[in-house]
Amino acid sequence: MPYSFTLTSRISASAREIYDAWLTSRGHSEMTGAEARMSDALGAEVSAWNGYISGRNLDLVPPVRIVQSWRTTKFTDQHEDSIITVTLEEAADGTLLTLVHSNVPDDHRSYEEGGWQSNYFTPMQEYFGASRRKHAAKRASSKRKTSRSGTKPKGRRAKVARRKRAKCQIAQRKPVRRSRR
Repeated sequence: MPYSFTLTSRISASAREIYDAWLTSRGHSEMTGAEARMSDALGAEVSAWNGYISGRNLDLVPPVRIVQSWRTTKFTDQHEDSIITVTLEEAADGTLLTLVHSNVPDDHRSYEEGGWQSNYFTPMQEYFGASRRKHAAKRASSKRKTSRSGTKPKGRRAKVARRKRAKCQIAQRKPVRRSRR
């Protein structure tokens, strides 16, 4: 008999970032560490974990909710597709992700007993944490470059720069010949 379960996790990212990453092939693949084919189109076929999971987008409410049918390669022909509903709620320290997985075959308890945590939630927390650190480093680097290029040279550097400009201007002048008449 199929069953349902609910899991939650706090992810250090905005609901929009999670929603977009979940529904793009590149984002989903980077987020989970396994190949995925995703789409943000209603009714589109999707797959994750190198084809282990396949399904379809059933309902999409950006950036609040993702509903997909899912089945794994372990489902038999007698098993109907399971349904995942991912709800994203902004929180002070990121986003509260609530996952409801319904119509799960009774003999597939591993999804609830750590499968989602080890294959999605933990990799997502690492992915978005690394993404935040990468963006912060990029912003800091950009600020350092701006502050250097935005200032005029002072002291000896300024004198050297003026001399070089003056030499260039002198070299570019053509000598003027005066005729004697």
